[in-house]
Amino acid sequence: MAELRSFIFLDQVQPQTMCYLGTWIKGSLPRSDMAAQIIEVAPGLDIEPLTDVALKNTDVQAGILVVERQFGYLEIHSRSTEAVRSASAAVLDALDASAADATVPTVLASRIVSRMDAQHAFLINRNKIGSMALRGESLFVLEMQPASYAILATNEAEKAADIKVVDYRMIGATGRVYLTGEEADVRAAAEAAEQALRTRA
Repeated sequence: MAELRSFIFLDQVQPQTMCYLGTWIKGSLPRSDMAAQIIEVAPGLDIEPLTDVALKNTDVQAGILVVERQFGYLEIHSRSTEAVRSASAAVLDALDASAADATVPTVLASRIVSRMDAQHAFLINRNKIGSMALRGESLFVLEMQPASYAILATNEAEKAADIKVVDYRMIGATGRVYLTGEEADVRAAAEAAEQALRTRA
């Protein structure tokens, strides 16, 4: 039986969170304000039959289907919240599980760096996929397990404050988030991101 590592519902995918996905996903790209569901399971290959269940249940689109070393990931979305909920419920039925069975997220690191040095911003930008970090901006970094919770933290941070999404990694052993902006906005975003993870605990 597959282990349900995450079961994340996003009521409205935020613009930067969505655009970041567009830099690497190979499926259907969600649009801003669509509802989405992210599912992470172990072992990884068990995501394949679950994808079949989700897509045959109702009219949703798949953006992410990834099988990596240990875990499998699925993201589905639709303009219809009910369609996403229905497909997600079908996946839970196939797993004989409930959303509460998902692994509770653990924060491994959470830090704010005030007024980044130019060299620091340059080094971050060498590895980013989203917006650019700039000298003088404050930086929030967050690391958690399971990795897929990075998209939840990013989406909720973007709802809460006027920040830039520099990077978030939601696949692998750990998830990571990089956000920048004015100090007050970064602190508000950090609180929203951490609160989203605490709410899942």
